[in-house]
Amino acid sequence: MTLPSPFWSDDATTLYQGDSLRILQTLPTASVDAVVTDPPYSSGGMTTGARQAQTSTKYVLTGTKVQRPEFCGDNRDQRSFTLWASLWLAECLRVTRPGGVLLSFIAWRQLPSMTDAVQVGGWIWRGIVPWDKTEGVRPQMGFFRAQCEYIITATHGPMGNQGRTRRICMPGCFRESVHSREKLHITGKPVELMKRLLDILPAGSVVLDPFAGSGTTLVAARANGMHSIGVEMSDEYCAIARDRLAGSPRHVDSPASA
Repeated sequence: MTLPSPFWSDDATTLYQGDSLRILQTLPTASVDAVVTDPPYSSGGMTTGARQAQTSTKYVLTGTKVQRPEFCGDNRDQRSFTLWASLWLAECLRVTRPGGVLLSFIAWRQLPSMTDAVQVGGWIWRGIVPWDKTEGVRPQMGFFRAQCEYIITATHGPMGNQGRTRRICMPGCFRESVHSREKLHITGKPVELMKRLLDILPAGSVVLDPFAGSGTTLVAARANGMHSIGVEMSDEYCAIARDRLAGSPRHVDSPASA
């Protein structure tokens, strides 16, 4: 398969538009250092009807004034989600260098399915890092607040040497609020959170995000002196990501290797 022309690129970042699995199949083997992504969770509903609802219905509080574009691929049940995720995770493994890292966000409903899919895809599951979204999230009256999402961590085979050579010890839990001014996607993550997660990698690393959304991972990678490759299906979110990247400063310490 031939790698398509980028939707947008510069010397630090390349963004492709299209289905992530199809584009992953065109990327060179062992060409990135890490996969850092936030796939569609398909967790917004306990029934078939609820899962088929628009993403704005599932994930946006009633009365929210800011309207963000819908996103697709969020209507799978747990079984089909596991099968689908195992396909793109296997391709991500092929594209990642031995010793490389996987960091994938997920919510509580699909946490068991995603940890299975990571291992079916060939990764070595290393654990779960909670993201505490703080008290500003949707309450559950009479029950516990849904305050955490999770980052599944895994490696391509044995861990690489970056931790031992850089003498780093990453936190086991991150507390970071979602800031409305930078939330351009319905389920967008804070830029500062993504930058902190990417601290596990040395400057100049190549980061792949197969579900780039509004480009937050790519923006954070640039800020941390890294190269990045993103894939996004939506026309609207590709345009948002492009505009963010075109306006963000470049800080890259070594030439791209992918």
